[in-house]
Amino acid sequence: MAGDDDQGGFLSGRGDSSGPAQAMDDSAALPDLDSGGEDSFTETTHVSWGQKLMDSIVGVGLGLLLVLAMSALLFWNEGRAVQTYRSLEEGAGIVVKADADRVDPGNEGKLVHVQGDLTAQMPVSDSTFGIRAKAARLVRHVEMYQWKEERHTETKKHLGGSEERVTTYTYRHVWEDKRIDSSHFNRQGGHQNPQMRFSAYSATAADARLGAFRPGERALSRLPAREAKPIPQEAAPQFEGRTDLGPAHVVDGMLYLGQNPSEPRIGDLRITYKIAPLGPASFIGRQAGADLQEYQTKAGDALLLARSGLVTPQAMFAQAEAENRIITWIIRAVGAVCMFFGFLLILRPLAVLGDVVPIVGSVLGAGTGLAALLLTMVVAPLVIAVAWFFFRPLVSLGVLAAGAAVVYGPRQLAARRQEAKGGVSAPAVPAGAR
Repeated sequence: MAGDDDQGGFLSGRGDSSGPAQAMDDSAALPDLDSGGEDSFTETTHVSWGQKLMDSIVGVGLGLLLVLAMSALLFWNEGRAVQTYRSLEEGAGIVVKADADRVDPGNEGKLVHVQGDLTAQMPVSDSTFGIRAKAARLVRHVEMYQWKEERHTETKKHLGGSEERVTTYTYRHVWEDKRIDSSHFNRQGGHQNPQMRFSAYSATAADARLGAFRPGERALSRLPAREAKPIPQEAAPQFEGRTDLGPAHVVDGMLYLGQNPSEPRIGDLRITYKIAPLGPASFIGRQAGADLQEYQTKAGDALLLARSGLVTPQAMFAQAEAENRIITWIIRAVGAVCMFFGFLLILRPLAVLGDVVPIVGSVLGAGTGLAALLLTMVVAPLVIAVAWFFFRPLVSLGVLAAGAAVVYGPRQLAARRQEAKGGVSAPAVPAGAR
C-alpha cells in the first residue's frame, strides 16, 4: 500500500494498584489485585436517619429541577423533530437534479442533487503522523489505556432509620477514546489518568471534484468515514526515533505508542484510521458557483446531505428522515428516564420517613418507585402531547379524533344494535283469547 498512489500511502515525517484504603468507619481494606491490573476496596459509611432525611429534602429540589429540565427537553425535542421533518419535506419538494458534467448558472442558489465519481489528485493527509491516503476524507481515531472507576453499593437498614452503606470501588484498565477525569475518583492515589497527547482528527481532500463541481470541506465532511485504512507494517521505520512519539509500533494495522503492545500501560495510545473513499458519491446542497453549501430552508434547518454511492434524492431524504426519527426517540427515552429519577428524588422523603421501621421503609420505597414510574408515564406523554398541539395542532386534532373513533366507535355501534333489538315489540294478543 505504501508505494501505490491509487491505494493511498504514507509520508515520511516526523501503579497498577493503590495502597491500603481507610474506610469511613476506620476499618482498613486492602486492595484486591488481579492479574489484569485491577484493584478494588470497600468503604463502609454509617448514615443517621436525620442526615438521610435532610439529604432527601435537598433531593426534592434537585428532583423538581430535573423534572422541569426534562419536560423542557421533551418539549424542545418535538419542536426540533417537526422542524427537521418540515425542512426535509420542503427540500424534497424543491430539489433540482443537476448534471455533474457542467455547472448550470440557472441553478445558482437552488437546492441541487448532484451525483457522479468523486475524484482527487492529491492525497488527504495527517501531517502529525505522516499518514496519507487517496480518499475524500481521512479520520484519525485515538484511544488511551486508562483507569476507570466502577462502584457498587449495598445498603443495610437499621431500626430507627439509620443505615449502613458498604460501597465497593473497583478500578480497572480500559481503552477509551475520551480521557476519563480521574480527579473525581474516590481513590485517586495510584489511579491518575494522564492527558491524552493526541486527539481525534479529520481532514478532507482539498482538490476533490465531482465532475465540474468542487465540493468544499463542509460538504465532504458529511461523507461517512467507515472504511478502515490500516497502516502497513513496512511503514513502521518512519515512526522510529521520533522523540515526540516515544516508543512506537505498528501492530495489526494500527499505530501503538507505548513500550509493549502486549502489556499496555496507563497512558499508552493506539491510533487507527478510517476513510470515506473516492468514487461514486451523491450530494444535496445549495449551488454556490461550483461549490455545494448549506441550503437554508423556510422551515428552519440548513440542508446539506452527502452519501457514498449513487443515491437518488428520494432515498437520501428518506434516510435523513429515518435518522431524524431515531434521534427523536433516543431523546424521548433519555428524557423519560431522567424524569423518572427526578420523581424518585421528589418522593424519596416518604420512604425515608418510613425507614424508622426498615420493613415499612422498604415497602414505601417500592411504592415511591411505582408512583414515580406512573407519574413519568403520565407526565412525559402529556408534555409530548402539549408540544404536538403547539407545533402541529391539525395533526394533533386528527390523532385525537382517530383515537376517539377507535375507543368510542365500537361502543356506539354496540349500543345502537342493543336498542334495535329492544325496540321490537311482541305481537298483540286478542281479547277473546285471554
